[in-house]
Amino acid sequence: MLPYGEDATEPVKAMGRIGATELLIIALIALLLFGASRLADIGKGLGEGIKNFKKGLRDDDGSEPKQIELTSGPPKELEAKIESEKKA
Repeated sequence: MLPYGEDATEPVKAMGRIGATELLIIALIALLLFGASRLADIGKGLGEGIKNFKKGLRDDDGSEPKQIELTSGPPKELEAKIESEKKA
């Protein structure tokens, strides 16, 4: 049997919004699981990730991505350097 609200036509919501008490409990559990130093590292990593993501969005100018030419051998500059070293 489902619990119903006052007018018996709409079910009562079992879970409400997360409040300050619930967030505090979640933070304490995370602190116990990971420890203070590990939690600081996780926060730092998340902050850097968000910063890089925002930077990527700002730097996106809508141009086409650069095409990288794939070759089967080393670049010509490297080939020339190897040849000059062989001759010396």
